[in-house]
Amino acid sequence: MPDLVYLMSARYWAGAWARKITALILPAAFILFLAGPAACPARADIGIVLNESLDTSVARITGSGHSAVYLSHVCAESPVKLRPCRPGEMGSVISNYTTLGEDQPFEWNVVPLSIYLYGVEDPADRPLFASFEIRHLLEERYREKYLAALCAGEFCRKSGKAEWREMVGASLERSLYIFAVDTTPEQDLRFIAEMNAASNVNHFNGVTRNCANFAERLVNTYFPHSVGADYINDFGMTSPKAIARSLTRYVGRHPELELRVIHVAQVPGTFKRSTEARAGTEQLFHSKKFLVPMLVFADYGIPVAAGSYFLTGRFNPERQFEEHPAVLERDSAAVVSGRQPLNAETFVPVTRASAAGTRPQWKEYRREFQAMLAEYTREEDLPRRPNAARFFKRLNSTGVPFLGPGGAVWMRVSQGGHTSTLGLSESNILARESNPRLAYRLLLTRMETVLRSPKHSRETMTELEEDWGRLRSASVQSMLAAHPLPAPPSASSAQTRSGDTD
Repeated sequence: MPDLVYLMSARYWAGAWARKITALILPAAFILFLAGPAACPARADIGIVLNESLDTSVARITGSGHSAVYLSHVCAESPVKLRPCRPGEMGSVISNYTTLGEDQPFEWNVVPLSIYLYGVEDPADRPLFASFEIRHLLEERYREKYLAALCAGEFCRKSGKAEWREMVGASLERSLYIFAVDTTPEQDLRFIAEMNAASNVNHFNGVTRNCANFAERLVNTYFPHSVGADYINDFGMTSPKAIARSLTRYVGRHPELELRVIHVAQVPGTFKRSTEARAGTEQLFHSKKFLVPMLVFADYGIPVAAGSYFLTGRFNPERQFEEHPAVLERDSAAVVSGRQPLNAETFVPVTRASAAGTRPQWKEYRREFQAMLAEYTREEDLPRRPNAARFFKRLNSTGVPFLGPGGAVWMRVSQGGHTSTLGLSESNILARESNPRLAYRLLLTRMETVLRSPKHSRETMTELEEDWGRLRSASVQSMLAAHPLPAPPSASSAQTRSGDTD
């Protein structure tokens, strides 16, 4: 009878339900634990990287820029082998060139996104000042750390024509845009298997197998017939700008792919500023190098080229950025240094005002900066306002850059017989070891460069606000260094004064 009473009691039934719930929940929790992050769906991206044009080599004539491919969930097992990304990684960029210059004639290399953009693993260490010497340091660090097994020959190690160097710190010498759309993990895994199994042998030629053709082939692996050439405006070739434009048109027919456009501005410094990438008829229309000879020898072709450009060839990357703005979540890589948790999205959609800013916002920043610059000129008793280009050149000629353990850039600067240390990266420019007065001058000059730049080569409003806060902090540190506060009285001196009073 006691057993029957117990079976009918509330205590028995509560225990029975608890056992059933436990039996259901524990296996499910165990499966989720084993699956880890893979159990939670995450958005992946593929993007076309459109690099602006440099005033070097053939680019002086074509103005075409360069194409590469960004993948948010595909990372580098080595420079020539792909794997799925691990937590904390921001994805990678794959590209090919005329010759990578390595010991074997590889068609393509892959590097982490942050190394491609800034030359360092952690975006917090990105340089705030660019020069050939700084970029060379970052290239050599990358070669020794990642490329040593593929780059033992003298040409690869020493020649500036070995184009693996173009994949380290691209934003130090030019601005770029990334046009990104959604993919799936299944597409990424299939792409990794195909690329790793295929022959990676260089067959580059400028007409049919150039960088834009390579980007076209990779994107069409994900979305067949999504991107292609504009043979009319590029005179039978494939240009980087045509590939980017065709992707935006494909997304217009497939809006579920959610186009996001990221703009990364060229880092201020001693490099010549890059110019907007152009298609064939666009370059012909804008460049006097072609327009004048055509007026003399083939004036009948100008209306044809102009009509083709205006009717079918116009494409403005900056306008695409303003219509589909996103920013690079640089802190998503900070998990490398243990400072921040992983952010699932590398490219974060934002409002147009947050990305490109508004005309009143830029006008107000310019007004405030002019007042700040006038105050600096007055305090330093300078005969005229400092010139940005002149300061960058003088800093580069009097300083010797070097890298910290994590890749952050420092510089030893000699002035008036004294040597001081200046941080040149986002993570160290306001550090205790960094000369506060030089840091303030550098940030002032950098801000002047950004505010005077045209849209295609200036920072996003989000980055500008970060720079402005950094500039304000540097102003305070510089003022304290120039006019240090009096030291508090010591205990002994306080007692002496007390005794005198008595």
